[in-house]
Amino acid sequence: MDTSLLAGQALAGKKALIVGIANDSSIAYGCAKAFRDLGADVAITYQNDKARPFVEPVAQELEAGIFMPLDVTQPDQVRALFDTITERWGRLDLLVHSIAFAPKADLQNGLLNSSPEGFAKAMDISCHSFLRLAREAVPLMTEGGCMFAMSYHGANKVVPNYNLMGPVKAALESACRYLAYELGPKKIRVHAISPGPIQTRAASGLKEFDVLLAHAVSTAPIGEMVDVMDVGLTCAYLASPFARHLTGSTVYVDGGINIMA
Repeated sequence: MDTSLLAGQALAGKKALIVGIANDSSIAYGCAKAFRDLGADVAITYQNDKARPFVEPVAQELEAGIFMPLDVTQPDQVRALFDTITERWGRLDLLVHSIAFAPKADLQNGLLNSSPEGFAKAMDISCHSFLRLAREAVPLMTEGGCMFAMSYHGANKVVPNYNLMGPVKAALESACRYLAYELGPKKIRVHAISPGPIQTRAASGLKEFDVLLAHAVSTAPIGEMVDVMDVGLTCAYLASPFARHLTGSTVYVDGGINIMA
């Protein structure tokens, strides 16, 4: 979809931080592009020097006002990022957390066999890092704002091979609800977004992901796979004044797969 054809600039002047772009096939890219097309200024991060060459073209395409490294396990990098946002923008309106990680052995060998260390690392990077970013963002959202974290249907139903990420994403969705409650008085809204299967770099770590994609197409009432722009446009709507009284929900962007038995 050509989002440039959408009427109006619903996010004009908004300042958005997008965490989790790996390349232009990333869900986070869909969010950044939709926000930018609707008038927002974007800050984009990359995980490390190895990732930078794949993310920098995206930052250039979207005219990112801020482009910085961010490993969420490094407190100094988190602080440096938000210091820069404070200095350059003085505020923040939107935050997208679209990162997840589990050690391959823990991800692929079943929940029962997951190690304490692997489970803890998956929970830290995939869930608690959202809370850490939110904590830094709140003082900058002086006029309210909106936060998004990316989940998956495996948080609520058993999806073969999703394994330990199911409980981790369930925790993330619960965290979004509790944050929505805590931050509501500050006019900050929080949503968990649950896309259907999308061929991203992160998805390549799941066993038999091609089977999951095929099942999604055959099961979804719409009969089509969703893409990163479907997710981005949904987040853009939720970030806009059109959704100003919506918060705390898990929003499925999956063609209806979640309603099927």
